Amino acid sequence: MAWIYLLLAGVFEIGWPLGFKLSQQAEYRISGIVGAIISMAFSGLLLWMAQREIPIGTAYAVWTGIGGAGTFLIGVMFFGDPASLVRFVGVALIVGGVITLKLAH
Repeated sequence: MAWIYLLLAGVFEIGWPLGFKLSQQAEYRISGIVGAIISMAFSGLLLWMAQREIPIGTAYAVWTGIGGAGTFLIGVMFFGDPASLVRFVGVALIVGGVITLKLAH
């Protein structure tokens, strides 16, 4: 169950930078900030729950890896962030590291 908590924590980790990005548009100012705060709270709670069984270093690396890779993909798909091969290779390395940490656990 701890890995499910950690996966969900990573998904919520994507929510707060997305909320901040949306809040830069006047029509989403309040809802974006509220969404970011809610995402932070759930992300932190779920990370705390996962760390009851998963070592802190592994949990933190997986949590930030999911958040970083997911936020990168959202940026490319919805906000016109640069999508070069080198950037995708970098994200693939992050994902590979997360998978390695899971397999080594």
